Amino acid sequence: MNPDLWLPDGDLDPAHREFAQRIRAFAADKLAPHARACDEQRTFRRAMVADLAAAGILGGPLPQQYGGSGWTTLQTAIAHEELGAACGNARGFCAVQTGLVAQCLARFGTDAQRARWLGPLVRGEAIGCFALTEPEAGSDVANLRTQAERQSDGGYRVRGQKHWITNGGIADVMILFATIDPSQGRAGITAFLVDTARPGLQRETMPGVELGHRGSDHAVLTFDGFPVAADEMLGAAGKGFGVAMGGLAAGRISVAAGACGIHRAALAAAVQFTTSRQQFGQPLAQFQMVQERLADMLTSLHASRGLVHRCARRRGDGSETHADVAMAKLYSTEAAARATEEAVMLHGARGYSSAFPVERLWRDIQALRIYEGTSLIQKTILARMLTAE
Repeated sequence: MNPDLWLPDGDLDPAHREFAQRIRAFAADKLAPHARACDEQRTFRRAMVADLAAAGILGGPLPQQYGGSGWTTLQTAIAHEELGAACGNARGFCAVQTGLVAQCLARFGTDAQRARWLGPLVRGEAIGCFALTEPEAGSDVANLRTQAERQSDGGYRVRGQKHWITNGGIADVMILFATIDPSQGRAGITAFLVDTARPGLQRETMPGVELGHRGSDHAVLTFDGFPVAADEMLGAAGKGFGVAMGGLAAGRISVAAGACGIHRAALAAAVQFTTSRQQFGQPLAQFQMVQERLADMLTSLHASRGLVHRCARRRGDGSETHADVAMAKLYSTEAAARATEEAVMLHGARGYSSAFPVERLWRDIQALRIYEGTSLIQKTILARMLTAE
C-alpha cells in the first residue's frame, strides 16, 4: 500500500506539506479515535471543540488581529480535507463555527460585535450557528419566511422557524436571517448577530435519525416574539442576502475539501482491505475488476483535489468566479459518493457494518451533496453561466 499516491503531500510545496502533515497528525490523535463512537451513539462530543481550539484550527482562517492565524484559503482547504478524512462531524463543525459564523462576523460585523464574539468563538468558549435554512426555504434562500417586525424602540421581534441548523441546539450565538419586509423579496432579508440566551426561542433536535453526520448537533429553531436590538444587525438592513451568500461561499469550499478527505479515506480503506482479503486463492486486489475500481477512485480523487486547490488559489488572488467553487463542490462530492459506494462494495458484507469505516463514509458523503447548495443547484449555476446572454 503506497499512501503517497493519495495523500496530498506530493502535490504541495514543502511549507504546505508540513502544514498538511501537522493537521493530519492532530486529526489522527484527537479526532479519529472517537469518530465511530460519536456516530453510533449520536453524540456531539464537546471535548472536540476544546481540542480544535487548542490546535488553532477554529481561528485558523481568521486574521491575527482577531486571534486567528491568517491561514490562506488553500491552507483552510488542506486543513478541512484532513479533518474530513478523520471525522466528518469535526469538519462540519469547523465549517459552521469558523466559516459561516466567525468569518462572516469578521467581514460584516461592527467593531463592538467583533470584540464581543470573535475571541470566544476562536477559543471555543462560545459555539455559533448560522440560522438560515427553513422548511420552505432551502435552496431558495430568497423565499425565507421568518419575519423581523420593527418595534417602537427601534428593535425587532422575530417570528418563524429554521431547521437543519448545525450547532443550533448548543449555540451560544447565532447569525439569524429574517425579512424585515416580505414584499421586497431578497432585498428585505436582514442578518442579525444575537446571543441565544433570551426568551422567544425554542430549540428541538431534528426529528428522526440522520443518515450521516450523527455526531453533529442538528436542530429546529422556533422563534416566537424573539427580541432583537437595533444594534444587533449584522451588516446593513436589507443586505442579509449578501451576508448569507458570503457565508455559503466559504462553506462550499469547506464541503468540497471535506469530500476529498472522505474520498481519500474510502480509497485507503479499500486498498487496505482488498490487498489483505484473500478470495479464490489470491488477494482481491489482484482481480482486474477490483483494480479498475481502485484506479478510478485514485484518479477522481486527484481531479477533485485539483479543482478544490484551484478554487482556493483563485479565491486567494481575487480571480475566483462562481463557476470555480460550483465545479469544485459538484465534482468532489459526486466523486466521493461514487468512491464510497465502490469501497462498500469492495468490502462485501463487511462494508455493511459499522465495524468497518466505509459504511459511515458512505452515509456522511450524502449530506455533502446537499449542504451549501445541492449538486443540482451547482449544475444550475454552471448551466446558467454557460447560457446567459
